[in-house]
Amino acid sequence: MTGGEPSPARAPRVGTAVRLAGGAVLAALAGLLALEPDAASRMRTAWFDALQTLSPREVASLPAVIIDIDEKSLERVGRWPWPRSQVAALVDSVAAHDPAAIGLDILMPEPDPVSAERLLGGLRRGTDADGGPRFAAFATNDQVLARSLAAAPTVLAFAGMPEPTGRTLTVAPVLVQPTGRATAVAPEVLRFAGAMTSLPQIDHAARGHGIISAETARGVTRRVPLVASVGGTLVPAFALDLLRVAVGEPALRVRADGPSVEGVVLGSLFVPTEPDGTLRVDFSRHDPRRFVSAVDVLEGRVDRARVERKLAIVAVSGLGLADRHTTPLGDRVPGAEIHAQLVENLYDGTSLKRPPWVLWAEIAAFGLAGALVVWATPRWRPRYTLAATVLSIAASGALAWIAFDAGRVLIDAASASLALVVLLGTMLALTLADANHQRHALERAVAAEREARARLAGEMEAARRIQAATLPSADRLADPRVDLAVTMTPAREVGGDLYDFFPLDARRLFVLVGDVAGKGLSASIFMAVSKALVKSTTLRSRDADLGALVSRANSEVSRDNPEMMFVTLFAGVLDLGDGEFVYCNAGHENPVVHDPRSGASRRLADGGGPPLCAVDDFDYRDAATTLAAGDWLCIVSDGVSEACSPGGELYGMARVDGVLSRAATASASAQQVLDALRADVDAFVAGGEPADDATILVLRRTGVA
Repeated sequence: MTGGEPSPARAPRVGTAVRLAGGAVLAALAGLLALEPDAASRMRTAWFDALQTLSPREVASLPAVIIDIDEKSLERVGRWPWPRSQVAALVDSVAAHDPAAIGLDILMPEPDPVSAERLLGGLRRGTDADGGPRFAAFATNDQVLARSLAAAPTVLAFAGMPEPTGRTLTVAPVLVQPTGRATAVAPEVLRFAGAMTSLPQIDHAARGHGIISAETARGVTRRVPLVASVGGTLVPAFALDLLRVAVGEPALRVRADGPSVEGVVLGSLFVPTEPDGTLRVDFSRHDPRRFVSAVDVLEGRVDRARVERKLAIVAVSGLGLADRHTTPLGDRVPGAEIHAQLVENLYDGTSLKRPPWVLWAEIAAFGLAGALVVWATPRWRPRYTLAATVLSIAASGALAWIAFDAGRVLIDAASASLALVVLLGTMLALTLADANHQRHALERAVAAEREARARLAGEMEAARRIQAATLPSADRLADPRVDLAVTMTPAREVGGDLYDFFPLDARRLFVLVGDVAGKGLSASIFMAVSKALVKSTTLRSRDADLGALVSRANSEVSRDNPEMMFVTLFAGVLDLGDGEFVYCNAGHENPVVHDPRSGASRRLADGGGPPLCAVDDFDYRDAATTLAAGDWLCIVSDGVSEACSPGGELYGMARVDGVLSRAATASASAQQVLDALRADVDAFVAGGEPADDATILVLRRTGVA
């Protein structure tokens, strides 16, 4: 049997085949979800960021305070870098407030560049028999800072580097504690070949050392490694070691199941992590309460309670010196605030969690919803199946939101929803496959029509490019005596507006704006012919009277015009030396001259006659005015003045005057004024279809000799 409708006996077998194929697709998609492919990571990450944006963490406590070397501190004390003796004074001032620990989020790999013994090296070499030894007896700035660090519970930051640096790494022991029956292997954590540490003399004085490097995904910091590897040595995070020094623990422990990290142990505190040792930080909004100005600490203006028994993080943010990071909430915050928020997460136990069981719960929920889609698609109408799918997606999103808001648990509703949409599309395609063969003839006809449309679209695109190439660019006019910008936006693929500008001689500039009646391909062809005829007529008689030139152009354009089309046209010649502007208006919109000094605008309403091709052998007359240095000239077509709002209101020339009064200032460029007028027209029409081609030419006589 060939062709025809399926018999009733075959219908059940067709439904069964569709469901079997759908079941196979369901199983394949469930397996793909179990693998958590990287291709879906961007969508999954975007979903998790959206959850955090909708429900950012509320700040419950502030166990960390940032001693911020801000703009005020730099203004009062001096520009960065400060002498190490000044940093030592800041450490001493912070220590006087009895903090639990002090962390310096500052790298000092080189000797103090402003230390006295470096600035006065000649004295130190003993060129003076008495002065040299006396100078050498003083402690260097680095020694002063080292003594201050040793006298307080301090932690120094270091950065991971992709290449070995040869620097000695001083960190607290990080012990690996295998769980279950797993053997002790190196955990798979974020790895660095080397580290950028502070000067050994300074580095050895601190009680703790922590890494501040973290990976970002597309410029956003979401995870911070609690433990990393530098040259094979496990190292703690800066914030974590700050907490270790505060509680007085000698070492840290890492619980690992083989290469997979389960969490970090600090005394009696256990912090669950991702398998790579990172922590998903539960971010809050930027909070100014975390910050204390360093100069206020130095000058004793800080309430002791702001620092006492807290983790004090000394960092630099003044004058853009801070390394700023983007959080999932969209905030750009200093790196020190990332550390402070990590401390708050550790202190309050509010980090984001994605336990292993969550993935299997997602797969199970997808399996139930997918089974419903596979069963219902051959039986229900498509709109009912679609409604059931939408309800399933909405329910999964709502459950994910509840889990996040209540327990900060991350459930990926986006990937499962996308898989459900793919399954629904597959089922609909399979169900409708039997009906598609009945539409082959129609599809062939539609394909032929599409091919014809595509061919026509290609030809129209070629015509648009050719038309655009015939119109000059303002970049070609490199004359400091005039600033010009122009644009033509066709209502369709090609337009009937025209413009041109070119120098007649060393002093005079010719400008032209026209509008062919109608729009589309016919108007664009007549536009090209009209533009070429007007330009050739002008160039043949450069010194002729402008009215006579327009009369001659009228005769030329009217000679071969079987369709009886007509062209409105405004032509002008500007003397760039004294500003005399001779013009002729053939039925076009009256241009506007704007004086930025007084804010007054006037119309060029005299001179000219009817549109070209409207009256044979018409004797056009020109007129003249003067453009003072700094004056603006704006010529538009009726596609601007007759632009229509959604309510049917016309844009009008009064709005053009209003935009010029706001935008056409003495300091603005012609392109800026043009952009302002075009943006105002676009906002007025509010996305509506343009009624006609729109041309804007903006010109300012600069007055430059």
